[in-house]
Amino acid sequence: MKILKKIIIAVICTGIICSAAVLGINFYVVKSSEKYILDMDKAGEGYDCVLVLGCGVWGERPSHMLEDRLLVGIELCKNGASEKLLMSGDHGRDEYDEVNVMKKFATDRGLDSGDVFMDHAGFSTYESMYRARAIFKAKKVLIVTQEYHLYRAIFVARRLGLEAYGVTSDLRDYGGQIFRDIREILARNKDLVYTIFQPEPTYLGEAIPVWGNGDATNDK
Repeated sequence: MKILKKIIIAVICTGIICSAAVLGINFYVVKSSEKYILDMDKAGEGYDCVLVLGCGVWGERPSHMLEDRLLVGIELCKNGASEKLLMSGDHGRDEYDEVNVMKKFATDRGLDSGDVFMDHAGFSTYESMYRARAIFKAKKVLIVTQEYHLYRAIFVARRLGLEAYGVTSDLRDYGGQIFRDIREILARNKDLVYTIFQPEPTYLGEAIPVWGNGDATNDK
């Protein structure tokens, strides 16, 4: 019984230590990033691109979360934050294509096609930031996503050497936010590890500098 008691105590102590580590890392990611989150009217100018992170699409339509990201990103470009808009999302399968939906949404609202770039292999936040630097040669970026996600996006970008700032895109309430908040705690821990070892993303390739023509990323 004494051995069993010691095992139980050891398991409980290990669980407490691990939980404290996970929550500590989560706190660190949030606190180190929050000062780089800007209000829409104070975002300024001079960014290499406004970087909109992908989210779900419904066929040819963006989900509500993605639509709000796009609306904010488009407004920032029209307000002079940058001439270039970089859409980074999942286009890993023929039947699922976030980035072409995103680009069409932007060009339908008046942005020039040549100013809208698509990163077809932005399969994760980490990969989107890595490729923004390595493929699109961005150095100073303004990231757009919902607040819960923006802390991690900025954190990863800055750990990879980008001068990154962000603007939130919470234009409405979204169902299931509690689940996303819990998942994000774990994702922040995962991406901290990624930024330490900095593995290459799923795909790299030839450079497509974001100061060039966005139509070079077209596949349709």
